[in-house]
Amino acid sequence: MNSEMRKTAAECLLMRHVDDKISAVRTLVRQWGSRELQLDARAIMPAVDVPGRPERPHLSRANKMPRRGFGTIEGRAIMMHAIAHIEFNAINLALDAVQRFPDMPESYYSDWLQVALEESYHFELIRAHLRHLGGEYGDYDAHGGLWEMCEKTAHDVLTRMALVPRVLEARGLDVTPGIQQKLAQAGDDNAVSILDIILRDEIGHVKIGNHWFRYCCKEKGVDPVVTFTELLAEYYPKGLMGPYNMVAREQAGFSEQEMVFLMNA
Repeated sequence: MNSEMRKTAAECLLMRHVDDKISAVRTLVRQWGSRELQLDARAIMPAVDVPGRPERPHLSRANKMPRRGFGTIEGRAIMMHAIAHIEFNAINLALDAVQRFPDMPESYYSDWLQVALEESYHFELIRAHLRHLGGEYGDYDAHGGLWEMCEKTAHDVLTRMALVPRVLEARGLDVTPGIQQKLAQAGDDNAVSILDIILRDEIGHVKIGNHWFRYCCKEKGVDPVVTFTELLAEYYPKGLMGPYNMVAREQAGFSEQEMVFLMNA
């Protein structure tokens, strides 16, 4: 691996094999923690247009995805596969946040490395349960919506912090309890427990996104709520879809003003 942390993160991002990527992330976080790697926050990294990913799953449009019923083992396997794909993309998103954006405080890079590590753990938890259900990552088609937003926000760290953790990842906080309820009704208590872990950690990830979004707004001298509203109007002209998990969002650091805005949007 490279001796500079952000360049090493870029190398991890480009790795195609899932287990190689996860192992490299763990090594990267360990080496960064022990100061075996240096940080060059000013370095302008080469653009990464396509992250490393395995040949499978095949990527299709979101409306072409297989149905995710909960009443059968295969239906639950399809759901676990979809979540595994989200977690795999989340590893790449966190690595990209490290390698792409220069001139941020050291703690910014440490935060997103920790997110990459936790997303790797989530992926392994979900994949293990998927295997228990008789499936494997790559067995079903998936969609690339998460990385598409990564591309759209590649030009600006403020926009990235506003729209990836605070919109896409926060959406996970909203939908997870409903998924857990259906899994519990199907008797899949193991999956429910796994999603408990993921929900707990994702609250922390969204909180990190909230923190750095507000940091960027302060640096640019702009109002966070006004800026967020303007970005939503630009990138989500049809608005966001509820319902919202207000308890989890409050724990993740959304302000009261933002919560009121979401409820009335």
